[in-house]
Amino acid sequence: MTKATKLAIYNFGLFVASYDSSEVEGFRLREPVNFLAAETAQGFIGRSGYDGDPGPESWGQQVFPRFIEGSGFETAPSSLSLWADLESLMAFSYSGVHADALKHAKNWQVEKQWPALVLWWTEGRPDWSEAVERFEHLHDHGAGPRAFNFKDPYGPDGERISIDRTRVRELAALNIESHGDLLAHVLSMKV
Repeated sequence: MTKATKLAIYNFGLFVASYDSSEVEGFRLREPVNFLAAETAQGFIGRSGYDGDPGPESWGQQVFPRFIEGSGFETAPSSLSLWADLESLMAFSYSGVHADALKHAKNWQVEKQWPALVLWWTEGRPDWSEAVERFEHLHDHGAGPRAFNFKDPYGPDGERISIDRTRVRELAALNIESHGDLLAHVLSMKV
């Protein structure tokens, strides 16, 4: 892996009701805590913000995959971020604060008929349009070097790779150690 190569992730879903509804309150309460946990996690590089929201700048104009069509929504929960490697991202995603949100996601989001996320390697900073294009590519063509997921990962050289599960556990332990207060806070929140 070259020094400049980073792992990009984009995810997308649709809520069961409007963002400000009581049905989605559990997500809304956890969202800022999840962002803080990500930003302080091992291997985190940066994330796009959202137009008009305080925080990081938006990486281009936010657009959404074609799966939003007919949903009745103009926007949807999605995120775009950069990580040092697969292990760092996996450690954050499937343990601690974010794992709690994933556990409850079925309460806030409709069942997906599309991938949960897309991963790809980049030397620069992706924008929302590129992320959506890669997301739809993964849905339409399956995993490959251009667009993949944790179940079928590729390295920066375009070859299939295995995820180092021991390193994932080590990084997850470091995150949990530093995010103990955040985790305790989210575990006390409404679902």
